[in-house]
Amino acid sequence: MAQEDLFKKLVAHCKEYGYVFQSSEIYDGLAAVYDYGQYGVELKNNIKKYWWDSLVRLHENVVGLDSAIFMHPTIWKASGHVDAFNDPLIDNKDSKKRYRADVLIEDQMAKYEAKIKKEVEKAKKRFGDSFDEAQFVSTNPRVLANQEKLDKLHGRFVKALNDSDLVELRQIIVDEEIVCPISGSKNWTDVRQFNLMFSTEMGSTSESANKIYLRPETAQGIFVNYLNVQKSGRMKIPFGIAQIGKAFRNEIVARQFIFRMREFEQMEMQFFVPPGSELEWFETWKETRMKWHRALGFGDEKYRFHDHDKLAHYANAATDIEFEFPFGFKEVEGIHSRTDFDLESHQEYSGKKLQYFDPETNKNYVPFVVETSIGVDRMFLQIISAAYSEETITKEDGSTDSRVVLKLPPALAPVKLAVFPLTKKDGLPEKARTIMHELKFEFNCQYEEKDSIGKRYRRQDAIGTPFCITIDHQTLEDDTVTIRHRDSMKQDRIHWTKLQEIIQEKVSMRKLFETIAE
Repeated sequence: MAQEDLFKKLVAHCKEYGYVFQSSEIYDGLAAVYDYGQYGVELKNNIKKYWWDSLVRLHENVVGLDSAIFMHPTIWKASGHVDAFNDPLIDNKDSKKRYRADVLIEDQMAKYEAKIKKEVEKAKKRFGDSFDEAQFVSTNPRVLANQEKLDKLHGRFVKALNDSDLVELRQIIVDEEIVCPISGSKNWTDVRQFNLMFSTEMGSTSESANKIYLRPETAQGIFVNYLNVQKSGRMKIPFGIAQIGKAFRNEIVARQFIFRMREFEQMEMQFFVPPGSELEWFETWKETRMKWHRALGFGDEKYRFHDHDKLAHYANAATDIEFEFPFGFKEVEGIHSRTDFDLESHQEYSGKKLQYFDPETNKNYVPFVVETSIGVDRMFLQIISAAYSEETITKEDGSTDSRVVLKLPPALAPVKLAVFPLTKKDGLPEKARTIMHELKFEFNCQYEEKDSIGKRYRRQDAIGTPFCITIDHQTLEDDTVTIRHRDSMKQDRIHWTKLQEIIQEKVSMRKLFETIAE
C-alpha cells in the first residue's frame, strides 16, 4: 500500500473510532484545529502520564510546574519571539497556496534520500546475505549521483538558513525545479518572513487594553519561575522543571493532520546546570530521551537523531529525535542546549537578578539550560501511526478474513479490557457486570453485549483494547472466563479472580520505566 494511502486510512480510522475529530466540523471545520474524541483523550492522557512520571517520579531532581498561558508581553520581547519567531513563506502564483520554503527544500532532500534507500533495498533483495551495503553505497553510480545532488543541496540550504538569505532560498527552489504539490506549477513568489505569534488584547476597554500574546511555547513560563521553584523547593543545581501545557502558533502552512496545528500541547523540561557542563548534560538527555521513545517497542530503526542545520539564536547545540511516519522521518522531540540566553535576557529586561547561589563553590551564577521539548499531538500521531495494522487472518477451515488493529502499547491503550457476556440472557449480563464492577476500580473497562462475539472482537481490535473477557455459561458453573489477547488473538481459560493480576502485569507502566532506567 502506498504510504499516502496508508496515511489517509489512518486519518479516517481516527475519526471512525473516536480518536480525533475536525474541530467545529458541523460548521465545515476550522483549519489546523482538532478535537480529541473519547478514546483520543484517554490515549493523550496516558501519553502525558508516561512522560510526566518518567521525569518527575524517576528523577529526584526534576519537579513540575503549571504556568499561565497569558504572560507579560515583555517576556516575549526578552525571549526573542517578537523579533525572531518567523517562518520563511513562499506562495505559488497559480494554485494560490502558501508553503514554508524550508520545508519544500527539506522534502526535496528527502526525495534524494528515498532514491538512495530504494537502490539499497533493491540490491539487498538481489544479492541476499552476501550484500555489502557499505561497498554498494560507495560504488554504485546511481547512489553516488543522488548522494552528490543531496550533498550539494544540503550545503546550499544550510548556508542560506544561517545567512537568513531569503533570495537564495527561493533560488534553490527554482534550481531544484520544485513544483507546487497542488498545481504542479513552478511559478513562485519571493520568500518572506512571517511571525507566528497570536496576539490579543487584555483590558476592560479597547482604549485601555494592552497587547499580549498567546504563548507560542511553555518554556518561558519555566524560566521566569525558576528561582521561585528553586527557593521554595530548596532545589540544588543540577535540577529540572517539567511542564505540560497548551501553546499557540499561527501556522500558515499547517498540514499532515495533527502533525502541525495552530493550537497544540507541549511537554517540556528545562534542566538547569552549571556553566560549562551544558554539553555533557546535552548528551546525557539525548540518550535518556531516546530510551523513552524506544521503550515503547515500535522498533529502534524507526528513530534517528537529526542535528540542526541552523541553530536558534539561544542555542549552542540542538538535535531532533525523528520518527519514520508514513510521510517520512519527521521531528517528534527536540533537545537543545539553550546556554544562559533566556535567563540572562529576562534578568536584563526585568531588572531582577536571576542568579543561583552555589553553596559548594560559594559563588553566584546564571545557570545554563538543557531543554527537552516534545509535542503531545505529534507523539499521539507517532503512536497511532506505528500501531495501525491491517492483517489477513487464516481460519481453521482455510478461509481468510481481515482485521484492522491498533497495536498500542498496553500501558497507553485507552481501554485496557472489554467485558462481553456471550448472550443477553441466562444471567450472563448480570455476571459480566459483577466482574466488570470489580475490575473497573483498577482499569478503564468497556462493556459490550451487542453483535456477535467476532464483531465485538474486531471493534475492540480497531480501538486498540489489549484484552477482551468473555463470560459464558461455564462461568456460571466454575467462575472461569475466556481472556483474549489482542495481538496474538490467543485465548486462555482462567478463573476470573486472576484477571486483575494478569492484566495489571501487562498494562502497568513499570516495565517501560524499568527499560528507561536501565
